[in-house]
Amino acid sequence: MDAFYASVEQRDFPELRGKAIAVGGSPDGRGVVATCSYEARKYGVRSAMSSRTAIKLCPHLIFTRPRFDVYKEVSSHIRSIFYRYTDIIEPLSLDEAYLDVTDDKQNIGSAIDIAKKIKQEIKDELDLTASAGISTSKFIAKIASDFQKPDGLTFIGPSKIVPFIEALPIEKFFGVGKVTAAKMKKLGIFNGADLKKWKQNDLTKQFGKSGKFFYEIVRGIDNRSVKPNRISKSVGAEDTFENDIDDIEILNEELQKLSERVSRRLNDKEFKGKTMTLKVKFSDFTQITRSTTLDFYTNSFDIIFEHASSLLEHVDREEKRIRLLGVSVSHFFHEKPADNIVGQQLTLFP
Repeated sequence: MDAFYASVEQRDFPELRGKAIAVGGSPDGRGVVATCSYEARKYGVRSAMSSRTAIKLCPHLIFTRPRFDVYKEVSSHIRSIFYRYTDIIEPLSLDEAYLDVTDDKQNIGSAIDIAKKIKQEIKDELDLTASAGISTSKFIAKIASDFQKPDGLTFIGPSKIVPFIEALPIEKFFGVGKVTAAKMKKLGIFNGADLKKWKQNDLTKQFGKSGKFFYEIVRGIDNRSVKPNRISKSVGAEDTFENDIDDIEILNEELQKLSERVSRRLNDKEFKGKTMTLKVKFSDFTQITRSTTLDFYTNSFDIIFEHASSLLEHVDREEKRIRLLGVSVSHFFHEKPADNIVGQQLTLFP
């Protein structure tokens, strides 16, 4: 989807159309931009940017609070459109998914035509635009989907895959974040052609297990299938505080709120987990995680809070104040059959 949250806000509130808007927290506190409209992106505003930085780049930026219940409802409708064409759907988030249309339910026989129909139905039924990438692998399709946003459709056929990858800037590669991209550039790797010159062993020495992936992907080797039954890896919640906290009682009150949210989400999904993880970010932006694994499965608020609190007690705070806490539960037991769990994924809510 194109600027999903922001586009929904502009659709529902006409006064926001054509305006630079950001969905996220207020710039008066420690808010973060969840997403922003294309009008805001022209000023350099981006997702995950602090709201304070965003307002400096775009002084007339309008902030709106996220309405996740609405976004989930729209996402569900979009998913229902996908299912008209294929049952092999792998959601990545509320606004993005892989679709395997090798055997399409309507016998259209063309991935390009299917993408066009899906885009049109989303526009007709939801008054929103989507961009599609079409190719023979998940990696290329994913990259292609970003090429002509908004409202784009990009097809990269087999004969074009190798030259496409060779010309691709290294930061556009799946799995290459800012840190990895910076390291690659220091090694003289600026695009796919540069990466292709490296041997697998040398890439593995530099980048560990990812080295093998980089070696294969730059040669167009991506055999990952679209997995329709992705099961959650963790369910969690986190909060960034308006002011840094060093009072243990206040921190425990915050942990209680987070544990309640996690317990509720586990119960909603009918999941139980046995590994509890505490995330702590300090005022100097250093971050740690601490985990404990129980010998039983639970989704109980009391137990989650008890162990989260215990983990916090054992954190060496070194007189540092805390700006963020997070609680998550993983290592699941599913109370409902796995074949009924469709479209689940890593779930870490702000």
